[in-house]
Amino acid sequence: MTLLGGCSSKSSVLGVPVYSSLQPSKPRSSTAIHRATLRPYTINGKTYYPTVVGVGWTQEGIASWYGPNFHGGKTSNGETYNMYAMTAAHKTLPMNTMVRVTNKRNGRSVVVRINDRGPFVKGRIIDLSYIAGKKLGIDRTGTAPVKLTVLGFDNIIASMAKKTGHHYTKEVVLGNFGVQVGAFRRYRGAKIYKERYDNFEGRYHTVVRKFIVGGEPLYRVWLMGFKSEAEAKDFIRAWNIPGAFIIRG
Repeated sequence: MTLLGGCSSKSSVLGVPVYSSLQPSKPRSSTAIHRATLRPYTINGKTYYPTVVGVGWTQEGIASWYGPNFHGGKTSNGETYNMYAMTAAHKTLPMNTMVRVTNKRNGRSVVVRINDRGPFVKGRIIDLSYIAGKKLGIDRTGTAPVKLTVLGFDNIIASMAKKTGHHYTKEVVLGNFGVQVGAFRRYRGAKIYKERYDNFEGRYHTVVRKFIVGGEPLYRVWLMGFKSEAEAKDFIRAWNIPGAFIIRG
């Protein structure tokens, strides 16, 4: 969550400012923020692609925590990082995803809201705020094996919304992936491929994009509608289309 404004007070723990307020903060969430934070991005030469996730999605790996050196800085979605708020960083989950994190060593669990990107250390899947890490008992060990379970999106836990009859999101589609199935110097060839693959399996649609390469037109045929990079990869493997590769729409 953001550092709180309005009627607030400030104290210090371990020499780090702690902010409190009578006014609850509202997580930053908008179409523009989601669009900006769901684009592929590259860190240390590796590109990360946000993908499809739904309530109940799980992941296992190593959790770490981050604290004083980042306290008061900006998170990836523009909030101010507060090491005493129940938040976390994840490489691909959408902002404001609600995640239960369970320490597999001691069985402790916490629920955090994703508001940052990371951790970019091999083998680690989530970077918890200091207070979340402390509740799981990893503030001293630094890391621990954990299991993540997606509970909801946009700061709403699905199971609680069901009980109250409120609307909630079951799945978030984070990208529009495609597969290039052909490239032609003449539009006639592209049109034939477009008609061949359009509405393929009743799920995908084709588009033709014109590019100028070497001073001449090149018509690329893209099969669009894949919800994730993994789905597009599976399609290429299953149909063994020569020269096919993934693009991002």
